[in-house]
Order: sequence, then structure tokens, then C-alpha cells
Amino acid sequence: MVSNRDPHCPDLFTDLIMRSFEFYIGIDPGVLTGVCIWNHPHQTIERLQSMKIHEAFELIRAMHIEHPGKIMIRVEDARMRHWFNNSGSELWQGAGSIKRDCKIWEDYLTDLHIHFEMVAPRNNLTKLTRLAFGNITGYHAQSNEHQRAAAMLVYGL
Repeated sequence: MVSNRDPHCPDLFTDLIMRSFEFYIGIDPGVLTGVCIWNHPHQTIERLQSMKIHEAFELIRAMHIEHPGKIMIRVEDARMRHWFNNSGSELWQGAGSIKRDCKIWEDYLTDLHIHFEMVAPRNNLTKLTRLAFGNITGYHAQSNEHQRAAAMLVYGL
């Protein structure tokens, strides 16, 4: 089930559906995919790491089997990014690769019938330093930019 709701215009029904999951999983696609598992009942980051895309798929499938209907995936969708600074061809090529990964995530989650939402990068707090991230979340262990972006997709839900 996909949702492209505008987070700035929530409605009561959508909010109730969003609050009914046990686990929210943030995905920041890339060469190494940032993954964060947010435990909603305990309001804690249960897992925060980077992994290869196929490892992230395996993790999502295992969570789906272990907690059917109780997980919600939020994927930062680079296809919704329509602004780029002056950048070289390498960055554009990398952006195309990440856009492809976003489509693969969308297809994968649709095929497994997992609840998910594709989130525009502008609707996520990204590029946080480790210190800023720790101040916001209380999570002070080592983390990288992709892990922190994944966490901010689900933190506090």
C-alpha cells in the first residue's frame, strides 16, 4: 500500500493509520543503504546501520514475516528531488542510480504488499551532523549521513 500524502496536510484517518504500526523503517537508498528501525511502542531506535541493497531487502522481508501488517516503510525518494546545485556529471550519474534504486524499492514493497510511503527529500531532515542528530534523537552512537537520513524518516512516529 503506497501513500504519497503531503506531511504538511495530515488528515485524521491517515494519522490513525500511521500510528497503528509497531515498527517504522526508514530507508535512505544509495551505494550503501541507510536503514533505521524505529520501535513505535517503545519510542526508540532499535537498529541503525548501512548495508547493501540486497541485505536491506532481506531485512525488510524478515521483518514482514515476523511482524505481518505491523511494519511501515518510509523510503527517501530521489525521484522527487527536482533541484540540483552546480554539479559534475559524476553526481548526476550517481543521482540516476539512486533514482533507479528508489523504483526498485517501490516495486519490491508493492510486490510484498508491505505498507510504505515514498518521501520527497525536501520533506525529510537530512545532512545532520552526528552531534545535531544526537541532540535531536538522544542517539549518540557512531552513525553516518545515510543512517541519520533514514532515522529522520521515522524518528518520533
